[in-house]
Amino acid sequence: MNSLNVLGEQEIKKLQELDKKHYLHPTSSLKQQQEQGPKYIFTEGNGVYLTDVYGDQYIDALASLWNVNIGHGRRELGEVASQQMGRLAYSSSFNNLSHEPVIQLSEKLASMTPGDLNVFFYTSGGSESNDTAFKLVRHFWKLKGKPEKKKIIGLEQGYHGVTVAASSATGISQFQDMAPGKAPDFLHAAAHKTNCELGDKNDPDYARSIRGIIEREGVETIAGVIVEPIQGAGGINIPPDGYLKAVRQLCDEYGILMIADEVICGFARTGKMFGVDNWDVVPDVMSMAKGITSGYIQLGAVGITERLRDELAQISDGVLFHGFTYSGHPTACAVALKNLEIIETENLVDHTKKMESVFAEGFKYLEEKHSIVGKSRTKGLLAAFELLKDRENGIQFAPEKMVAPNFVEECFKRKLIVRPVTYGGRNVIAMSPPLVITKNQIETMISIFSDAIKAIEKTL
Repeated sequence: MNSLNVLGEQEIKKLQELDKKHYLHPTSSLKQQQEQGPKYIFTEGNGVYLTDVYGDQYIDALASLWNVNIGHGRRELGEVASQQMGRLAYSSSFNNLSHEPVIQLSEKLASMTPGDLNVFFYTSGGSESNDTAFKLVRHFWKLKGKPEKKKIIGLEQGYHGVTVAASSATGISQFQDMAPGKAPDFLHAAAHKTNCELGDKNDPDYARSIRGIIEREGVETIAGVIVEPIQGAGGINIPPDGYLKAVRQLCDEYGILMIADEVICGFARTGKMFGVDNWDVVPDVMSMAKGITSGYIQLGAVGITERLRDELAQISDGVLFHGFTYSGHPTACAVALKNLEIIETENLVDHTKKMESVFAEGFKYLEEKHSIVGKSRTKGLLAAFELLKDRENGIQFAPEKMVAPNFVEECFKRKLIVRPVTYGGRNVIAMSPPLVITKNQIETMISIFSDAIKAIEKTL
């Protein structure tokens, strides 16, 4: 531990008071912050660890926000950023201007993405990427003479961001209820209803399925369907085999564009380069962010097929009136290139797949030792388990017991950062550690989980 990074008590108190006075935290309790100050103030990161102002070290089992794929403290990315800033920190891509890093990154992404998803638009993050996907899809249909095709179907428990359109596509009510004014023409289907999407009208959920909604609303009104290959913020919900292919076939059948939100799943997180690769599906549009730079700098992207780009070029004579100030930011693109190089040279796709089995073994141990642990799942290093009152019958604890949040607090006490997901009355413990995590570090996590569960069991 580097004692030089440990702050004095007065310095810490000053930071806490300044945080309370001046910082409005994202996705946080404002009341809690004003009463207690910031929960933790971190000063340093290294691999899977974060160090706070007191010098205490925590396992960051969330990769901060599902995004620090190559781990904390990689100086190579800072060096690349410094070099690019010294050469060309920023240059606009408007009016067909360009620069080397954005061209090189586009070529690199084309070599990694499935099928003919070889054309890229750049944003500053996932919400912007999904907003862009919606606009491009609607723009396409408008140019095709079908402006009525503007509705977007997302999935219940799906998460796509917090801008107005992205939160409207999100199927988690809390993100829509934050402020009135949901954008129109966004619909939500029951998730992972494979039989329904294949046409089984006898299924009781048929009316709530994507196919059922298309039939009810009219195919002439549907522009696109957006799905996360694996739902992240909604609780690490892994689709059954065959589901994504059924959605792909459904979109082809009705002439609807399929959008894959790879913001969390992309760049080796699921043991494949992209989540859709697990099921050999190629969408028409793919949203990316987070792991594209491992969070070292803000960047997002939207991939579209060459076919879609070619059609747009043929039917469009004017300007594409969509672009962000930082679309194709040179420094961000340079950092992304280095990040992707590390993912490949360190073979993090294969490593992630190997660590998946370590998690699976650890979850089996927890289920054998603790009767309240169940429904464990993992795909690569996107993993979760649930805390259940009666796991045999799937009975949940009463919401007022706050089982998942209390469990996460017990993990914090033991220097482990994980996330509770309580939407729909569940008690999901979600994790997505940096892809460089080792077998020993996962085993340490499992040990901490077991100790934290023991503490929770005493309160039930």
